[in-house]
Order: sequence, then C-alpha cells, then structure tokens
Amino acid sequence: MPNDPALLAAVAVIFVLAGIAKGVVGLGLPTLSMGLLTLMVAPAQAATLLLAPSFATNLWQMVVGPHLRPLLRRLWPMLGGACLGTVLGAGSLTAGSKAAVAGLGVVLLLYAAVALWAPRLRVPRDVEGWLGPVIGVATGLVTGATGVFVVPAVPYLQAIGLEKDELVQALGLSFTVSTVALGLGLGLNGGFSSPMVLTSLLALVPAMLGMQLGQHLRTRMAPPVFRFWFLASLALLGVWLAFGSLL
Repeated sequence: MPNDPALLAAVAVIFVLAGIAKGVVGLGLPTLSMGLLTLMVAPAQAATLLLAPSFATNLWQMVVGPHLRPLLRRLWPMLGGACLGTVLGAGSLTAGSKAAVAGLGVVLLLYAAVALWAPRLRVPRDVEGWLGPVIGVATGLVTGATGVFVVPAVPYLQAIGLEKDELVQALGLSFTVSTVALGLGLGLNGGFSSPMVLTSLLALVPAMLGMQLGQHLRTRMAPPVFRFWFLASLALLGVWLAFGSLL
C-alpha cells in the first residue's frame, strides 16, 4: 500500500475529512477514519494507520485543561478495563475476518443511533466503582474487535455528570489510553508492519490540517447541524460495511 499513490491520496483525503469532524465536534477522527479505511484495506491495517493521528490529536485534547489528575483518579477502573479488553480482543481484528468488518459496521450504526436518538442517561456516582470496569472491558473488547473505541465508553462518560470542559478532557484521556492499548494489542497479535507505521506517521499531516479546517468551520457552522449529518453519515457507512461484508 505505501507504494500505491492512489491509495496514499485516498488515505490523505480520509484523514482530512476525519480531522474536520474532530475539529468541529471534538470527536470522530478514529471512528470515521476506521470506517472509511476499512473500505480499502484490512481492518488491522486500517487500525495501524489511525494510531499516530489518533494518539496525537487525543493526547493534545487530554493534556489541555486542569482536570487531568481528578479524572485519572475517577476513571482509572474504566481505563484499566479498556486496556485489558482491547489486548484480549485484538486477535479478531488482526485475523482480518469478514466478521470484524461486519462488527465495525454494527458498532458505527449503534453509535450513531445512540448519539442521535437515545435519551440522556444518568449514572449515579455510587455505582461507578463497579460499572466503570464493566464499561471499560466492554469498550476494550469492541476496540480489539473493530478498532473503534467509542462504544460504550462515550455514552458512559456523557452520563456520569461531567461538566463540559471535564467531558472534553475525559474523552481525550479515554481515547488516548485506548489508542495505546490498541497499538499494544496489534503488536502482540502480529498486526504491525513498519510501512504501515510510517504511513500512519505521515497521516498526521492531513489529520492536523483537517482539524484546523474543522475549527475554522466550527465558527461558521452550527455544531449541532454538522453533528447530525456526521452521525447520519456514520450510520449509512455502518450499514454499508455490515451488509456488504456479509453479502
């Protein structure tokens, strides 16, 4: 793949689009890029390609703000569970089966449906001690199988009563940890190849460019409108991946 100019150009366009989504709504770069990349390459290759852009953009989101230490104290059970689940589940992603592609499609569809139509949930603080690790392991298993680390972690983080700035930083923390765990899982299961890692590093450029464009677009376009069309597009992509892989 790194020697194919057409595929490299397509990867660059995908990361620009994913970066735009990240710049406008604060999330979506790994989710959108994973879904689109899987249309062209195997799931493990797609996951390897998104590692560097996902890590860099989410690390920045994680460290900017005053809430990192209290969030680490509060969320470490969920984060530990996510690491464990991701490493345990990464074997199915590196196997390159049609089931992994279909699973990715289902996850994208469910994520879009929950984000668009589900009622706002509330999780009491006194159940976080046992529910956090369960959510973490479930998120990790989904991550290991599909390369997408938003379900059910994002709905859970939205339901535990974080303030806006805390939530943004918590999402960056969760996504950063999941990206590292995904990289570890891929490495342990033979999913890495040095050309793909190099291409992932190069993909930082279009991803950052897309983020800049997205932040500029956010000042000119209502984020709820963009969010609706972004999630609707994810749902359609999920349907395409799920049914296309099965057929």
